[in-house]
Amino acid sequence: MSVRTIDEKDAAILTELQAGIELVARPYLAIAEKLGLTEEEVMERTEAMKKDKIRQISAIFDTRSLGYSSSLIAAKIPAERLDEAAEIINQHPGVTHNYKRNHDYNLWFTLAVPPNSRLGLERTMELLGQLAGVEVIRLLPTLKLFKIGVNLDMTGKQDLTKSKAAPQYREEDRKAASKVVTEQDMVMIRELQKDLPVTSRPFDEWARNAGVTVEELLDAAKSFVDKKQMRRYSAVLNHRKAGYTANGMGVWVVPEGRTDEVGYQMAQFKAVSHCYLRPTYEDWPYNVFTMVHGRSLDECESILQAIEDETGIRDRITLYSTKEYKKTRVSYFTPEMEVWEDKVIRELGLDIGE
Repeated sequence: MSVRTIDEKDAAILTELQAGIELVARPYLAIAEKLGLTEEEVMERTEAMKKDKIRQISAIFDTRSLGYSSSLIAAKIPAERLDEAAEIINQHPGVTHNYKRNHDYNLWFTLAVPPNSRLGLERTMELLGQLAGVEVIRLLPTLKLFKIGVNLDMTGKQDLTKSKAAPQYREEDRKAASKVVTEQDMVMIRELQKDLPVTSRPFDEWARNAGVTVEELLDAAKSFVDKKQMRRYSAVLNHRKAGYTANGMGVWVVPEGRTDEVGYQMAQFKAVSHCYLRPTYEDWPYNVFTMVHGRSLDECESILQAIEDETGIRDRITLYSTKEYKKTRVSYFTPEMEVWEDKVIRELGLDIGE
């Protein structure tokens, strides 16, 4: 399938959609007024870009603030069994990202489980490893969040080795986030996490589904932002089709006493979309993780070299994704995870009271 080439108007629309759309009844009109376009033109161009460049437009919630437990997980799997193992792991609805990477730990995936999980995060990981026949599996939860927030330059004019930006969301926001989620909140979240339709009044149907007015639905969305349970309402791009064909997970050995200083330094680079402190193991000494997006492998390496030069941290490796097995978003407060747990508990004859 050919990939649509974007022009300056498309790039401007993508920039607005990534930064976060206004939570108003007619969000495409709000973008149009900001860019000096018509609502119809914004919708037509957005619809066209949703065929390849835009993966989804939706609420981006903070998983932990909604009571979910989550972690990055690394696994070693024999190369000849990797595809099969990834398929088994992907069956868990809380697995949202799953990649083959160029390392002995060759499968990397994220896992989230809801607050009412009967198995919990660690046991779910162990069971996935058992079902997939992994050799080694490591839980790598976030110990500290320095930055999360993808905002790709669509103009092609920025020098990504030098472009700096304040982190959009970090540990201070997560700590301040409300952990209270009511039944009515769940109703609203189930609607707001859906992919936003490209229509003049896209929230109308969701409001009817929730049994509220559009204003009440949007007020709820704004309250999730105020409570820091929602990071923003925005587009998630298909990075490769948007021109960012390489993503490198730069992992660093940072002295314990410098992790905060260095983590926040690294997070300021605009090309760094995620920056975390994670635990180490005897066979895994890397404690600070930076996800970098570039238009090529060379650009990713240049960005990581610029980070190295600025921070003085030299001990690092870069893990590139060589195959994408799954990339989606967590579907919050829906029954799929409970169904998966029921199935596994029944098939393996688990005693969950152990």
